[in-house]
Amino acid sequence: MRITLVEDNISLAKGIAYRLQDAGHAVDMLHNGQEAALFLKDDTSDLIILDINLPGMDGLELLKDLRSRGDMRPVILLTARAETEDRVIGLDAGADDYLIKPFEAAELEARVRALSRRRVTPQRQLQTFGPLSMDVGSRQLFAGDVELDLPRRELSVFEGLLAANGRLVSKSALLDHAYGVGTDVEDTVVEVYISRLRRRLKPFGVEIKTQRGLGYQLQIEPA
Repeated sequence: MRITLVEDNISLAKGIAYRLQDAGHAVDMLHNGQEAALFLKDDTSDLIILDINLPGMDGLELLKDLRSRGDMRPVILLTARAETEDRVIGLDAGADDYLIKPFEAAELEARVRALSRRRVTPQRQLQTFGPLSMDVGSRQLFAGDVELDLPRRELSVFEGLLAANGRLVSKSALLDHAYGVGTDVEDTVVEVYISRLRRRLKPFGVEIKTQRGLGYQLQIEPA
């Protein structure tokens, strides 16, 4: 799952992001409400974790802006305000869940899992490349009728390549797709995933070409 985390306490944000990434999620991390509002207009994350007290634009205002635009992605509010009235205000603004600081990371993970299960299953949407097809809603990759069981990070890198439809994708863009924007991960990890993907895709006539200094692209092997 791709998660947008908006939290101005940088050390707390990093702790949350690391925990969610360990669970296999990609996390985009922002620390300013106004910057987050702009980011979320074009972002396609599956879930938003949003602190109420933010510089630039507070979390409740940001949440109301999302809902007014018809953005119905699940939102978990984070706040130090424990009063019932504050929780009601947050839920009435359109939040799906509400977590009071301080909280255990395991509880946040459980809330994320619960909201993931409640998401409406999207209509099946297939992206194809040669003999491969991917259901973008369920994130399942198929060769014909056989599902290919790829590890989550490799699947995320493949998603980034597939979305480009044969165009070049930079190493940094693939890293952001797999881990989230602003994540402290060396971009050399992409090379590892690309190497593994090449071995997995070769039997199906799909290859990953490297353009040195530019990035990677999917191609169909010549017959």
